[in-house]
Amino acid sequence: MEPLLILTNVPDVANAEKLAHALIESRAAACVNVLTACRSIYRWRGAVETADEIPLLIKTTAAHYPLVESIVRAHHPYDVPELIAVPITHGLPAYLDWVAKETEKHD
Repeated sequence: MEPLLILTNVPDVANAEKLAHALIESRAAACVNVLTACRSIYRWRGAVETADEIPLLIKTTAAHYPLVESIVRAHHPYDVPELIAVPITHGLPAYLDWVAKETEKHD
């Protein structure tokens, strides 16, 4: 099992909760943290933009990255959503086992 922490931002709490529920209900992720708003400053199409966004921390496995990406693309309102996967190289073994178990398909 290769655990991942995936980061994305959405424009508001409603989008954050909708995306988080889709990820959990599909077992693409074991847990999604919906954080408080942050201010993002970035360059988009030649202009400097500023936006308030809601960060999401998605805990899953590398095997589930394609499903996470598919769900994010389907539910995300941005043309090009931020989607960054960071390998989890260390963590509490019981927690990482839980992540793996919660993303398994159950009948």
